[in-house]
Amino acid sequence: MSQKQEPRRKPGRPKAGTDQPDARDAILDQAEFCFAAAGFAGASLRDIATRAGVNQALLRYYFGSKQDLFDAVFRRRGGMISGRRHVLLDRALAEAEPTVETLVRAYLRPQWEMKQSGPGGAAFIALQARVHAEPEAHALDLRREVYDPSLKRYIDALSGLLPAIPRDLVATRMAFLVGAYLFMLNDLGRLADLSEGQIREIPPDDMLEQLVRFLSAGLLAPAI
Repeated sequence: MSQKQEPRRKPGRPKAGTDQPDARDAILDQAEFCFAAAGFAGASLRDIATRAGVNQALLRYYFGSKQDLFDAVFRRRGGMISGRRHVLLDRALAEAEPTVETLVRAYLRPQWEMKQSGPGGAAFIALQARVHAEPEAHALDLRREVYDPSLKRYIDALSGLLPAIPRDLVATRMAFLVGAYLFMLNDLGRLADLSEGQIREIPPDDMLEQLVRFLSAGLLAPAI
């Protein structure tokens, strides 16, 4: 009597019942560090697999291509930031009289929380800066997918608070806001140089409040 043969598995596919969610998380964690340090082109699947303690076949099983892995890394924490923005906007709009500063603070805070959340969060902020500086269509589509739903809600909410300013101008000013906060969030402000050494570092919460005041004033400026 012949024995029943086990179905042949695809290359890299774990045996039934051996899938480990922890392995998937480990891959995402280590890919985040590699992509943040070396960029998409410089990070290798071999290095990511080695750091995660898995073979490349398992990495490909979970995520497919290198691009698919990169996108999964970006969506994971980018989705957390966008989701947090939705929550904070709902809270702000529930106030009796929300202000422009309240909405700007709600929009910016999740990024500061992410950077201060630990090495992984800080790595993602560095990775995010790379994606925002990347002009390729795929990077732009990824940013749109992850961030535009929450960003457009803020534009709508700010337009409601600023009836004298056309919505398209509010949207333009929000683009300015995104550029300014990403620059400062990634420590590119050259504070020591421009202050002739008087300011070398601003504590994160102080930096956030300085930006909230500065960027809110820009949104509130009269239309020309």
